[in-house]
Parts: sequence; structure tokens; C-alpha cells
Amino acid sequence: MSIESDLRKDGIEVVSQLDTLVVNGLARNIASRLCATFPNFGLDEKELFIKLSRLDMYIAKMPEGMAEANYFYKNNSIYFNEHIPKEDLEEFAIHECIHHIQEVKDKKNYLLRMGLCDYTEFKIYGLALNEAAVQLMSSKVIGIQKDFVKYYGLSFETTSPSYYPLECCLVNQLAYLVGEDVLFDSTLNSNDKFKEKMIQITSLKNFMSIENAIDDILQFEETVIKLNNKILEIDDRNKKVDNLVQKISDLKNDIKVTFLRTQNLIVSSCFDYMFNEITNLEELEAYRRKLYKFKDYTATADGYTFFNDYYIEKMGQLEHKYNILENGGTETALIEETKEQSKIKLIFRSLKKMIYGILGLGEEF
Repeated sequence: MSIESDLRKDGIEVVSQLDTLVVNGLARNIASRLCATFPNFGLDEKELFIKLSRLDMYIAKMPEGMAEANYFYKNNSIYFNEHIPKEDLEEFAIHECIHHIQEVKDKKNYLLRMGLCDYTEFKIYGLALNEAAVQLMSSKVIGIQKDFVKYYGLSFETTSPSYYPLECCLVNQLAYLVGEDVLFDSTLNSNDKFKEKMIQITSLKNFMSIENAIDDILQFEETVIKLNNKILEIDDRNKKVDNLVQKISDLKNDIKVTFLRTQNLIVSSCFDYMFNEITNLEELEAYRRKLYKFKDYTATADGYTFFNDYYIEKMGQLEHKYNILENGGTETALIEETKEQSKIKLIFRSLKKMIYGILGLGEEF
């Protein structure tokens, strides 16, 4: 299929090409900002500028709801929505330039890999995972502050309130668990460090389930956009519109259910693994802090209690494990506590009481 056919398939109509001076200016600024933001990933500013300056960039008409910019690897080109002000082109170009940096092709110019996304003969794996990771990197370069948003009945904070917010929320949870540098290294350099670390703390099966679920969410969202565009093309409200509205409602529910199920899997599989790895009181306290802080990365919804329930359960298990570790790994009676050990116990009990109070469960200690 030709480039023109690909563009028509996606509803992209070229209006004009950016001149060399504009492209060079964007390449220079983006190369500088990427190297300054990610100094430890082997980027060379001069080489990166040359690489990015060779991209062709176009202004184009794009369908409603489509991304404001798109990178096409077949002709190394970026297409910007004609509605984007000239002064904002750089902001949108960063995401697409990262795609260009991360791509891995064979000798016939076939795409094999793009960061966290693998292109196989029969299926693409990790497309949404990669898009979210690239968007998190772009937000970091731009310096976007966290914003509180609500989509599909899900409320959460994110540095990407407008682009892939749900996918970014889940991937940001993974970044918190394995380390942001691990995620961004694999995203930019198309290596398996992130995948291997995730498999270590959650298993291959669970990692694949998480990866596929994020892909599903992206697919559901794209279908919602297409259905909304179909509704806009219908002049009069009729039964066909009602059917489309119902399909959109069902898809929105699928998005919410898939998101929460995936978030629950991330919480239970990763923190269960880390709990079993605790061997001393320092690791126990570090685990408690990590689990407590994870709440800042989760999305909430009406009637959603999984994380709070899990947290309360783990606090009880941690107190029991503390008693065992305190006694040298045995289940015998408690030995005399030091002031520091008593303080840790008090923290556990206070947090448990606080959670029970919030949930209206009363004190059970």
C-alpha cells in the first residue's frame, strides 16, 4: 500500500509542507530538550539534531478526534493537524520525534519494533503501552504539571490530561513500581529491561494480561471516537443514532471495567511479590511506604474499594510479619520491644484505624 493510500485510509489530507528552516528549528530545540531531560539514555545532541532534521513535516487536514500529530515510519514524516497554531508545533512534535528515535527496522524498511511495541507478522503487541510511555516522556520534557481529571467515571491525577490519560495512568503505576528510568530507557532505546523487570515482579502471564488490557482500552476509545463521528454525519435523530449511542455507552463501561480490573491486577500481583521478598524490618518499612504512596497513582470510582481493602489486608499481614522478623523468624512470644520497633507498630495500627474510620467500618483492634 502506498503512502498516499495510507494517508487516505486515516483521513489525512496534506495541505502544505513545512520549510527546511522551520524543521531545523524544531529539530534543534527538541534535540536539546530531550538530551537535557534524559541525560542518562545515551543521547547525543548533535547526532539527534541531524537525525530529526531529516524528517519531512507537513500540515494536514485530519478527522475529528484523531491525534493532533502523527508519525509515519514508512516515509519518515510527521503530519500536524492544520488547526495547531505554529507556536505550538514543537509541543506536538516531541511525541512524534520520540517515535522516530525508537523505531527499529529491517533492511527492507519493515518496522520490527518501536520502543515497547513489537510488530510481528500476525499481531502488534504493546501499542498502547508504548504510546502511553512516549506520552509520559513528552509530558516530562514539556514540564506539564499534574492535573485532576475524570473520564468514564474514573477520577485520577495525571501529567497527560488530554492525551491517552487512562493508558498513562496505568503505565505510570508500572513506572512507579519498577522505576521511571527503567521504563524510559526501554521506551527510547527499544530494549527489554522494562519487560524483564515487570515479569520478575508479576510473572509473564500477568504482564501480558496488563499489556493486552491497555491495548484494549485504546481500541475501545478509538471505536468510541469513530462512532461519535458517525453520529455527527447523521442529520436527524433516528433508531440508528439510538443504536450508536447505546454502543458508545457499552464501550465506555467496557473501558471503566477493563481499567479497574487491570489496576487491581497491577496492585495484587506486584505487591504480593514484593511482600514475599521482605526479609528484614527495613525492607518491611520500605514496603509499607511504597504501598501507602501507591494510592496517589490509582484511579478511583464510585463504589470502588479494592485498593483500600487490599491495603487493610496487607497492614494486618505486615504486622504479623513484623512480629516474626522481630523474633528472628519464629512464631514465639514477643520479645521486649525497642522504642523504634514500638514506633513502627504504632504506625501500622494508626494507619489501619484511619482506613477503617474512612470506610466507616469502626475499630476492630
